[in-house]
Amino acid sequence: MMVGDSGMQMHANSKLAGANLADVLELSGMADDIAASAIRADTIERVLSALVASGRTADAARLLAYALPRREAVWWACMCARHSAPATLPDATEAARSLAENWVRQPDEDTGRQAMEAARRAGLQSPESWAAVATFWSGMSITASGVPPVPPAPHLAGTAVASAVALASVRGNASRRDARLTAFLRSAQDIATGGAGRLPMEAA
Repeated sequence: MMVGDSGMQMHANSKLAGANLADVLELSGMADDIAASAIRADTIERVLSALVASGRTADAARLLAYALPRREAVWWACMCARHSAPATLPDATEAARSLAENWVRQPDEDTGRQAMEAARRAGLQSPESWAAVATFWSGMSITASGVPPVPPAPHLAGTAVASAVALASVRGNASRRDARLTAFLRSAQDIATGGAGRLPMEAA
């Protein structure tokens, strides 16, 4: 997948290759919008390319939140959050992002629950908090340890990632939204092909 003036193209080894377009559109709530638009595409990469080419980078980012595998999507949310983060963050917010990143490195239910608690303490208003929520909603159950498991609804993890990315794009200075989204799409491209997707911290 490449981001440029011509849109996005899929690399053969992209982790998006296994995503089912119909499922992603349904989970993201974008099925009707895509159907009503002039986009006539049968794969994720072609829809993404059409969205970027028409200037709809926010919609492309939303679609990616549901199309990337969950670990990669959570990591992407963390990278986007890091890019637009101020020099200092409240301790609870920093802890939420740290736990989300730890979950990506070693996903387990306990870390997911800890991340959710950190997100609640941080106030559920930051990109970092929603990245942490995404870890919990990416797990096997949304119930407490020792309670019969209840799996999260399939759309929840993508919703949390999409929220994190959207909040990161407008944090502090909303006029930077478009430039940030372009950077975020480059990050997603790198992550989808096995890279870390790291972005430099934004200049003040």
